[in-house]
Amino acid sequence: MTDTPQRTRPLRVLAAMSGGVDSAVAAARAAEAGHDVTGVHLALSANPQSFRTGARGCCTIEDSRDARRAADVIGIPFYVWDLADRFREDVVEDFVAEYEAGRTPNPCLRCNEKIKFAALLDKALALGFDAVCTGHYAKVVTLADGSRELHRASDMAKDQSYVLGVLDERQLAHALFPLGDTLTTKDEIRAEAERRGLAVAKKPDSHDICFIADGDTQGFLARRLGTAEGAIVDESGTRLGTHEGAYGFTIGQRKGLRIGTPAPDGKPRYVLDISPVDNTVTVGPAAALDVTALTAIRPRWCGTAPTGPGAYTAQLRAHGGETEVMAEVAADGDLHVRFTDPVRGVAPGQAIVLYDGTRVVGSATIATTTRATAAAAV
Repeated sequence: MTDTPQRTRPLRVLAAMSGGVDSAVAAARAAEAGHDVTGVHLALSANPQSFRTGARGCCTIEDSRDARRAADVIGIPFYVWDLADRFREDVVEDFVAEYEAGRTPNPCLRCNEKIKFAALLDKALALGFDAVCTGHYAKVVTLADGSRELHRASDMAKDQSYVLGVLDERQLAHALFPLGDTLTTKDEIRAEAERRGLAVAKKPDSHDICFIADGDTQGFLARRLGTAEGAIVDESGTRLGTHEGAYGFTIGQRKGLRIGTPAPDGKPRYVLDISPVDNTVTVGPAAALDVTALTAIRPRWCGTAPTGPGAYTAQLRAHGGETEVMAEVAADGDLHVRFTDPVRGVAPGQAIVLYDGTRVVGSATIATTTRATAAAAV
């Protein structure tokens, strides 16, 4: 079992350069390894100034300039590719539609699936490139039979395999993650960038959602979907307050409920259910969030799909921990998962990623959950 494609023949590599330090160091390492590297920055907005600017972005004009300067220092050709229409359709509109339907999407995961390893990779292969290189912290491993697997990064603190769990074996065969086997801190990555003369060495990491310029997700959704007053109710249906759009809430949310009336037991209340049909948000105690099982749809497997029931670990959010599960693919292709111990804050629309040790088995989108308290099942 060997890492790929860093230690194989020199490749023609298209390095996706966001303008941040990770992608710049990844491109530099790929070039240093002897690959024929070309840098590309993805223009993802028809109006880049509408995307987040400053230290927290990845899609702005200044990010494009940072990426170009890094490519110049590395000594590789550099281009900007306009994928704004594809990004709007596959990521932004999907994000809005999912919230409108009462679900909680992950736009970064969708961007990896639809943009970086679909639109970008397909265009790269058509132009004769062998692989797409990114600054993600994950590892591609080649087995003796030539098949590929996706594994967690060597450094679990920086592992980003969760948002890459949508990649299939064909995409993995053309993916290069030079930072995946790095047992170094982010400070050491920055120090490496500084040694290489890359001006992005001290640029802070990006955070939040790139296409929401001010970081106000609820305000962004209100502008797209409008406001509509609805009820906030408890588990018995008693009206506790009002809101201006059910899309502004997520399962497990505690803050920002603005109920006013305290719970009978004096404990905090959390969002238990979101009903876009009647624009109602249901709240209740934390214990009512306990989920024992779920069904997930549209699974994507990083290799061969599993057969029969199996024991795995699962990750439910990008920065979440692992939990033990039993999982099985049903005859209709849906994924059925049962948790060894109940978990909280599981929302339809989120991705569940299955692991076998460090190996990423695959990813699917949560459709329904089963609660420990049957009356609160979603």
